[in-house]
Amino acid sequence: QVQLVESGGGLVQAGGSLRLSCAASGRTFSTYRMGWFRQAPGKEREFVGAVSWSGGSTYYADSAKGRFTISRDKAKNMVYLQMSSLIPEDTAVYYCAADSNRSGPWDYWGQGTQVTVSS
Repeated sequence: QVQLVESGGGLVQAGGSLRLSCAASGRTFSTYRMGWFRQAPGKEREFVGAVSWSGGSTYYADSAKGRFTISRDKAKNMVYLQMSSLIPEDTAVYYCAADSNRSGPWDYWGQGTQVTVSS
């Protein structure tokens, strides 16, 4: 069993930066692929990006490329989403997710953290 707890959300002005953190519990966390998703009001949850179980590979949605960076610290059981050049369209609840099979589906989810970008 893996539990995920996000933190770091808040209110930021357009053009600003924010780093989200995801604390994971569970002995097998280090073997899981980890991802970030977001859900804006009135919209479906969408993929933001993910990092491989080793941390050696990352991939992103087009909306995140060049602005967001995902990293993981296995020693601390942490995953991070560094966001920069934020725009109002990035406003959403951001969720951390874990994939025990490394290739889908995402089987563990956090509760989410709100990010609001003001114009």
